[in-house]
Amino acid sequence: MPRLDRSCAALRPDRSWRTRGIGFTACFLWVAALPLLACATDTLTITTQGNGKGAAPCMACHGADGGGMATAGNPRLAGLNATYLQKQLDDFASGARTSPMMQATARALSEDERQALAIYYSKQPIAPALAKPAAPMPAADSVGAVLATRGRWDQQVPACVQCHGPGGVGVGEHFPPLAGQSATYIEAQLRAWRLGTRHNDPLQLMQHLSSVLSEQDIRAVAAWFAAQPLTAKEARP
Repeated sequence: MPRLDRSCAALRPDRSWRTRGIGFTACFLWVAALPLLACATDTLTITTQGNGKGAAPCMACHGADGGGMATAGNPRLAGLNATYLQKQLDDFASGARTSPMMQATARALSEDERQALAIYYSKQPIAPALAKPAAPMPAADSVGAVLATRGRWDQQVPACVQCHGPGGVGVGEHFPPLAGQSATYIEAQLRAWRLGTRHNDPLQLMQHLSSVLSEQDIRAVAAWFAAQPLTAKEARP
């Protein structure tokens, strides 16, 4: 008479294929993830050391946290829309947007590297220091506040927040956040649009708007947006 334990064992289904299948699946997923892991490593390397092909490390100008360097007029990158960031890098590479430093860096980056960096910075948390700007809030009836929130319709200038969102938090891929950027950077961009040295905006809206702004207007509206608080949630419009 056959032993009961052996007979029962013979009736049990063979599960070895399942074990082998699970092992194969895990191995496949690991191999498939290798390019993503390599890309993440390469992106972090570029931000801290450059790419070794002429691109400078991003943190040298934009800070270790991507929060920018206000005194130098270098903008915040952390939390900005990925599509917007990639377009700016692509425009620097093609010459559609000019900046000696950024053009040289963008041209030294491959298309994949530009895309990876845009995604990387879009996912970075907002720097705590930007949640409570050091700049004082201008009065509600100041030139900057009026331009930002009400516009100047007698010159066909709509309120800035109509495109850039309440408080300048940004709207989608075409209208970046102004809150959380330094007054120095905002002033520089408005002057560039007014002079025609920057012209990569949708439908040339900024070129028209900046052309009717005085130097006082530019300083005032830049100061208003630089004083707006920015939360982590608002950093990702």
